[in-house]
Amino acid sequence: MPSSIAARRHFLRFVASSPLLALRAAAAEDKVIESPEQALNLMNFEAAARKSLPPAHFGYLTTGVDDDVTVRANHEAFGRYQLRPRRLVDVSKIDTSVELFGTRWPTPLFLCPCGSQRAYHPEGELASARASATRNTLQMLSTVSTYGIEDVMKAATRPVWYQLYPTSSNTVAERMVKRAEAAGCPVLVITVDIPAGRNTETQKRFTALDTRTCNTCHAVRKLGARRPMFDGLDTTGTTIYNPAFTWQSVRRLRSMTSMKIVLKGIAEGEDARIAVEEGIDGLVVSNHGGRSEDSGRATIDCLAEVVDGVRGRMPVLLDGGVRRGTDVFKALALGARAVGIGRPYLWGLGAFGQAGVEAVLDILRKELHLAMAQCGAASIAEVKRSHVLRA
Repeated sequence: MPSSIAARRHFLRFVASSPLLALRAAAAEDKVIESPEQALNLMNFEAAARKSLPPAHFGYLTTGVDDDVTVRANHEAFGRYQLRPRRLVDVSKIDTSVELFGTRWPTPLFLCPCGSQRAYHPEGELASARASATRNTLQMLSTVSTYGIEDVMKAATRPVWYQLYPTSSNTVAERMVKRAEAAGCPVLVITVDIPAGRNTETQKRFTALDTRTCNTCHAVRKLGARRPMFDGLDTTGTTIYNPAFTWQSVRRLRSMTSMKIVLKGIAEGEDARIAVEEGIDGLVVSNHGGRSEDSGRATIDCLAEVVDGVRGRMPVLLDGGVRRGTDVFKALALGARAVGIGRPYLWGLGAFGQAGVEAVLDILRKELHLAMAQCGAASIAEVKRSHVLRA
């Protein structure tokens, strides 16, 4: 072989293995998208949101509690579950629809109840509701929404589920339940995973980087300020969390409404079994996206235990750490009836408004469709625990 040819091949092998190419690839990956259409995956929206949002607002969206161990665990744990592909199955038609309390949805995805959405976009929850309408996706509305339930329901064009922080006042909680029911909400989602507040260190670090004057928005510290669901309520001395909230408290709320009752924040089999005994209608396996406690235990690792605890007597939903359609598939395989996203759709909202939320949902649905086809599951009912293997 001529020495010049050998030298050229040696050079090309060097270039192929050179860290310079890795750096160039990383630079391309780090390029912030300028429109939803440019996104390849959900993580592209995170960088776009960080560029668009004030540091304090992005910090509130990003934060977990303490060392953010559970935030990381929620996502990383999905990597411990492997898919078991099946071949030679007719997957020319994929049905991703699911039924929840008598309503059939074309997708098992739902938008988690995330508050303060006008911190990310001027239209806040209304933009998310319009996206849920165009993509025919379930939306849960937070107690600390920056728009009232009536306005959000109108934008969504169909009933949303209402998430309740019980608060330390029975009267305040009862009034919000009655208002949600009067607005036409079919399901009340009671958050039970933050009994006494939380230590959000990451949020505090980001806030320290923010040089803006925030008094216009944050000067009033009274509970309910700029939170329409508290309009007309006396919240003097009331806190958003209620450390005295118990199963008896759940019974009291259940007795005053005909809405279905779903508990959000169950992560253990024994609590799931008690929920069945108490006549609860459904559960959401959740740790508030790693914002409730720093147990380090991912929701996907809790799911099978909770599903086994209810033994098919109520639907079990899951949120926390979902970033890919394969993550959704894994949760469905382990027994979730539906799977929620929080931060990803808020990244889309913060960067591009309604169009960003729609794009996030589109990407996840496409990825889920592909995962189902690869695993030979033509419908959600055909997604079984045997489709995943814990590595």
